[in-house]
Amino acid sequence: MTENKNRAIAAAILPLVGGAANVTSVVHCMTRLRLGLADRSLVQDEALKALPDVMGVVEDETYQIVLGPGKVARVTPEFEALVAEADVTPSAPAPEPSPAHGTTAAELADRGAELKAARKARNATPVKLFLRRIANIFVPLIPALIGCGIIAGINGLLVNLEWLPAVTPALAAIASGFMALIAVFVGYNTAKEFGGTPILGGAVAAIIVYAGVADITAFGQKLSPGQGGVLGALGAAVLAVYVEKWCRRWVPEAVDVLVTPTLTVLVSGLVTIFGLMYVAGEISTGIGTAADWLLDNTGAFAGLVLGGLFLPLVMLGLHQALIPIHTTLIEQQGYTVLLPILAMAGAGQVGCAIAVYKRLKHNKSIRTTIKSALPAGFLGVGEPLIYGVSLPLGRPFVTACVGGAAGGAFVGLFSMLGTKVGSTAIGPSGWALFPLLKGNHGLGTTCLIYGGGLLIGYAVGFLATYFFGFSKQMLSELNHDVDAGESPTARAEATPATPEPARA
Repeated sequence: MTENKNRAIAAAILPLVGGAANVTSVVHCMTRLRLGLADRSLVQDEALKALPDVMGVVEDETYQIVLGPGKVARVTPEFEALVAEADVTPSAPAPEPSPAHGTTAAELADRGAELKAARKARNATPVKLFLRRIANIFVPLIPALIGCGIIAGINGLLVNLEWLPAVTPALAAIASGFMALIAVFVGYNTAKEFGGTPILGGAVAAIIVYAGVADITAFGQKLSPGQGGVLGALGAAVLAVYVEKWCRRWVPEAVDVLVTPTLTVLVSGLVTIFGLMYVAGEISTGIGTAADWLLDNTGAFAGLVLGGLFLPLVMLGLHQALIPIHTTLIEQQGYTVLLPILAMAGAGQVGCAIAVYKRLKHNKSIRTTIKSALPAGFLGVGEPLIYGVSLPLGRPFVTACVGGAAGGAFVGLFSMLGTKVGSTAIGPSGWALFPLLKGNHGLGTTCLIYGGGLLIGYAVGFLATYFFGFSKQMLSELNHDVDAGESPTARAEATPATPEPARA
């Protein structure tokens, strides 16, 4: 039954993205089905958004359909199967979507789409395109990071309670195995992303975690297995790609199958051992030291800045630079102290949306949009609220950032006082982050601080939006029912002569 439901969702989406002939690639991340499309004009955005299981759409380097955690992992294989089974001849146009309920929400969605398109154009710079490629390396690793992180949390709880002592060593092995070899997966994905042979990238990166490197001296000191971590693996695999491409140009075809792999692994491996491992190790150590210093000495201020600016960073595409930093911190310390602070941006967004819902009491269209998107917002999926509500409205997007800043400052303050709150994986946010929380104190204390930050983010985002998120003109234009078929007389009666006074 569940399989039929997931296939039905996939079948509903496929014609609305132009059919199988228009789909060039299919992948998914934590919450989104990411599609490569041959012709973007064939996509029916409004019809997609109207599907009950679609939380929103995001246009970036790929076309991204937000389905939510769990569901996207089940729908993607069914979608891939439908694409593979379909006749590749152009499909008939899908039926025209029915008019969206509530023209104001539709107008906001259109405005959000325009903002996304403008953002995409601004983000198509070499630096930001490079950051996207880096993100493409790490995003496929997120499910394993989450699974192993939750198992590590369960194991830690069992150890603290002294329960099931015969089982906890096995759980520790299950939780730690992936992290012990994460460099190999990073190397594999890096070579794949940069156009090399993935297995050669993995082979070179495997040198970093090989126990035998402990017998090698570089820069006057013994190397240690894992030195350089994911950054070293990334650099080693990129180097391997360039060596391989050079070999493909100059090595005769008759001996290519023997010479190219050998030279690629040998040259890249020697540079990795006698250079990259040491350099990347120093950089990784510096990242950990800088993060600790920042939160230990300027925790509240750092939290305020990080929590307040994260949504704009997302809009600019710069948040992708944080992914390898998170992964490095998890590899070094067992958790990243940055993610719980950045998650406060989502809390501010939720508080903002609730305030918009309360202020626009007569606008059924926007209120319906918010009601459908809020559950996902509480679980950390903020795109429907951002692109469907706060960003196109303008001022509420700023007040949402204020809520994120307040929550971030709260969590950062406790870090300054000596209680760190971290996450053992990246990807989830909001309430979904609770199973992955870890810190330098007990789990109860860690959860209380994180939960307190969420509540403050909700409250400040709500209050800032309620009192400062709307001008009188905005309220006059938006605070009325604009259902299809409504008469001008009814609209005039529904619109107050003067804006409502703000209430606490």
